[in-house]
This record gives sequence, structure tokens and C-alpha cells, in this order.
Amino acid sequence: MKIIAYDLGTGGVKASLHDSALMPVAKVFIEYETFYPVAEKHLQRPEDWWKAVCAATKKLLSDSGTRPEEISCAALSGHSLVAVPVDEAGKALLELVPIWSDTTAEREVAELFKRISQEEWYLTTGNGFPSACYTIFKLMHLAKLEPEIFGKTKKVLGSKDYINYRLTGEMATDPSYASGSGGYSLASGKFEEKIFDAAGLPLNIFPDIVPSHSAIGAVTPEAAAACGLAAGTPIACGGVDNACMALGAVGGGEGNVYLSLGSSSWIAVNSSTPVLNFSKKPYVFAHIAERMFTSAFSIFSAGSSLKWVRDNVYSGDGGFPELDIIADKVAPGSGGVFFNPSLAGGTLQDKSPNIRGAYIGLHLGTTRNELLRAAMEGITLGLKLSYDFMEKHASLEDSLLICGGGSKSKIWLQMFADVFNIEIIKTNIDQDAASLGAAAIAARAVGLWDDYSGVPELHNVELRCLPRPEYAEVYAEMLPKFALVAESLADLGDALKK
Repeated sequence: MKIIAYDLGTGGVKASLHDSALMPVAKVFIEYETFYPVAEKHLQRPEDWWKAVCAATKKLLSDSGTRPEEISCAALSGHSLVAVPVDEAGKALLELVPIWSDTTAEREVAELFKRISQEEWYLTTGNGFPSACYTIFKLMHLAKLEPEIFGKTKKVLGSKDYINYRLTGEMATDPSYASGSGGYSLASGKFEEKIFDAAGLPLNIFPDIVPSHSAIGAVTPEAAAACGLAAGTPIACGGVDNACMALGAVGGGEGNVYLSLGSSSWIAVNSSTPVLNFSKKPYVFAHIAERMFTSAFSIFSAGSSLKWVRDNVYSGDGGFPELDIIADKVAPGSGGVFFNPSLAGGTLQDKSPNIRGAYIGLHLGTTRNELLRAAMEGITLGLKLSYDFMEKHASLEDSLLICGGGSKSKIWLQMFADVFNIEIIKTNIDQDAASLGAAAIAARAVGLWDDYSGVPELHNVELRCLPRPEYAEVYAEMLPKFALVAESLADLGDALKK
């Protein structure tokens, strides 16, 4: 019995083959393009997702020597807040659709919040990304900008729900993906009629909500010919990437916390009660595990800020491992230089979304090696502020698991241990947490698992970093200064915006 998990991400799809013990057997990655016609428009082709899933499936089966009939089930993790309108026949009505980071619908946000308060909306939905990112506002924008297309829209599908439809001919969504729609009540687990009325949208525009592990249908003969899976293969409903990553990283237990360190970065905690705060606005998704939530803070530009430093301060010289060694030779505090990593703008956790990245404290003796270490420290200190907020609102574990591409740096992980003053752990799962979450969903769909309690047992610890007291003391003194710099930059960003 084998399982295929798909991690449908912003940059491409990762397909992974797992055995009955959920151990990975083979992996494949296929890229697709994102289009940026203007700064706030971030678009992808649903057809590109489908072609990538088909190509990845065929290559995965071929490379591993697996027959299609050996696949017992497949499930997807899908990037969030996507709106694919389809007509009565199930045909996508737009060639290019807005993805999670598209913020075109700013005017629609203002319109909705005239009819329902932003505080009520946030406390109902837990939607703490910039509001224009959420699907319901994208649909309001579509209805206004292209009324003919909106008039033909029968349903609106998320990324993984669209691929599920192409595979099975069935339309459904799950609580985790629905919770990123902008119209889902965390308390009731249903779409909130009051929000849809305020938005001028029909309550049934999204598919019915079913559990993530529900087998929504089977691969059709037409889909089998296109993708290489056997006709009749069960497809589980799957989940949103944030929830699948939370499941794959730390399971579904209360207080389990992890940090994803990639191009963007976030700290997320599992809890039976969502972490809601209108002032700071952590963003919340329903967890894959029933009656659980994953609440998080994020930095939009973490690893991508470090890449910017590499490409512009070092002119692309050397890879990240070499730069790590250079940064490690600089004393903590980087000669008094602070770096704010808001190169992609602010999140709702910042004082203002107009905040921009900056170096503060430069002097004639500052070296580019200090600029490098300051960038790593700035990203880490920013995430420490998020961790401290979470610690006040949820009961967290005594250690922190870090996954994602940044976890490959032992030097950076040691910095996290020093800044956070707790044990930092890296395991074998690394960048495959979302894939493992999807695989666990598929395993439950076909009865291999009764629940998700077995996820942590699949992690093997590869590295433990303990805080060094002398470094932790330096960073404890730096943290309030870093927070002051961030507040000042937010005020400056507002002034410059005007």
C-alpha cells in the first residue's frame, strides 16, 4: 500500500511517494510561474497547477518504479486564499487567478468594513493576513470588475480543491481551507451568513465543507489518462498548506509549536482555542486535526531578505553555507547595527503595513560582514517578538522545532537558540512538513491511521541547539531596542506614504 502526497505551493508542486509506514520513498518537484503585472497583482494559471501535478505524478511513478495500481490514496496540501471561479460545467472562468498574496481588493475591504466592523470580522474569522488577501474580497472585486464572469460563476474553488475537482469531478472543501475564505466562523465551523450578506455574495458560492480525511471521490478515467494515476484511486479532501504544515511538523497536540524558516517565515502554535487578538491580529486556520486550530505570526521576507543581502551586499558572492561561516565570525550585536527585515512590507502584526526594511546604526567602521550578521539577527529578533506574544496567549512546549530551508544552517539555528533562550530542534522532516501532513490525511482516509497521533513518531532529531548564556544576555538587551526600531520605521513608513 502506497500513498502520494502533493504539496501545491506558491513556486511549484512537490509530489512525494510514501510507503504504508508513511516513510518517503521518492520525491519530485515541478515549478510553475507567478505573474506580477502590477505590484499588488499576484496571479497564477490553474492549468499550470494541473499540468505540474500530472507531470510530477508521472515522473514520481516512473522514477520509483511504482505501478499506478499500487497507489491506495492521494491527498493535497494547497496554497491558501486562492479564488478559482468555475461555471456550471466546472470550467475555470479565468486563465489567471489571484493567489494568496494578491492585494488588489483594497477598496472592497473598505466597503465591507462599512457594513460590518473589522473587529467583528477578525474575531469571527481569525483572518489576520492583510484583509485584501482573503478570498471573499477577491470575489467582491471580481463581481465589480468583471460582472459577466461573476454571473457565470457556479462555485469558487481553492487551489487544492480545484486539482481535486480535476482528478475526481467532485467539488468539496475542508475546514482548514474554508477558514481562509474570509467568511468562515471559527466558532461554528461554518460559513458565516452575516459576512456573506455584507459582501453581497451567495452563501453557497464555496463548495460544501467535509473533513480533510474524507475521500471525496475517485480518479476519473479522463484524469487517469492525463496524470498517470489509476482510474478509481481514492482522493482525500486534503487541507490548506498552513494546516498541513502544522500537522506534519508537530502533529495535532495542544501547545505544539514550530517555526517555518523559508523565504517567508512564521511561528505557529496548535491549540483547542484560537489565539485571537484584534490589536496584533495573529492569523488563524482550522487545523487538520478536528476541534484544533493553528495560530501564527509571520514575516513576509525572511530568507528572501537574507537572499537580498547576499545578492546586493555581497554581489551574489558565495552560497549561504559560506556566508553563514562569515556571519559566525562576527560578534553578537553586529557592531551596534540593527536590520529590520520588512523588505516585502509589513504584516498586520507590525504597527503599520507601510513599514519597510532598513539598516539602523550604520557608521564609518561598519563592515559588510556585520551587515550580514545583522540581517540574520534582525529576522531572528523579529520572530522572537512573535514568539513572546504567542507565549502570553498559549501554553507552549519547552523547545521549538524549526523546519524549512533555513533549518539547514546550523549557525542560524544556534542563533535562534541564543535569541529565544530555549532549545531549538531540527528533524529529518525539514522542508517536507506539508507533504507529510498531506500523506497523513491520505493514510487516515484509507484507514491506515485512526488519528494523527503517530506524526511525531516519524520525526528523528538531527540537531539540538542549546542557548549560550553569554549570547542570550546580549540578545535579551537587544530585543527592546529592536522593537523600538521597528515602531519608529513603521511611523516613518506612514509619513513617507503620505
